[in-house]
Amino acid sequence: MVISSAWTLRQHFQGFPKASDFQLKKETLPEPKDGEVVVEAVFLSVDPYMRPYSQTKMKEGDVMIGEQVAKVIKSCHPSFPVGCYVTSKCGWRTHYVCRGADLTPVPPNWPKDVSISLALGAIGMPGLTALLGLEEVCEIKKGETLLVNAAAGAVGSIVGQIGKLKGCTVVSCAGTDAKVAYLKELGFDHAFNYKTVPSLEDALKKAAPNGYDCYFENVGVISPGVVMPQMREFGRIAVCGSISMYNDTTPQKGIALHHSLQV
Repeated sequence: MVISSAWTLRQHFQGFPKASDFQLKKETLPEPKDGEVVVEAVFLSVDPYMRPYSQTKMKEGDVMIGEQVAKVIKSCHPSFPVGCYVTSKCGWRTHYVCRGADLTPVPPNWPKDVSISLALGAIGMPGLTALLGLEEVCEIKKGETLLVNAAAGAVGSIVGQIGKLKGCTVVSCAGTDAKVAYLKELGFDHAFNYKTVPSLEDALKKAAPNGYDCYFENVGVISPGVVMPQMREFGRIAVCGSISMYNDTTPQKGIALHHSLQV
């Protein structure tokens, strides 16, 4: 018999999430059937998408959505023996009975000096988001100039590193000096704190006087009105996230950008 603890959504968030919005519940799990396994969570993900998705894809009382790296502790599936590690979308719970079809195996030769938590980060969904956004949406090319905001985040930090590997000039911004220092450690060409620079427009122009070929947007309405006029002809934009707005209780007013767009 396995008893699972799960964080459930006690009530939908209003503004920033609070501890009182969650409730910890326990449940006794059934024994796994053929084709099923029991997993034990090792790492749980906490991702920005959970905030807006909880409003549209969850009911009050549901287990909080999210991915996890888990260890198989009981198995009735030949492809997932006891002791192996998997990723799954089990949410914020300690244990769960899963179908094998819902699991992704973690490679058994995973390097011992690399945290398995990266299966939820650089080698997981955030890393794939960065890769597809740059290669499929932006179609980034060697020698181009890339701008990424929220650049110290799980997606943004990978975007910038891929940009450097592609031979691009990477301009990045973040909201604290500590994050800016981290971006410089990653080797990005330019990094600045958008909250403290005297002029965001001037900071962007100084970093890339000839403009930007690609813009990876993670934030929302903080900078598009400043960035769009600095996009080069045939520039491409990957709209990935809007984290500046996820906790708003009233919609933010948009910025008229039509004059910056050319058909």
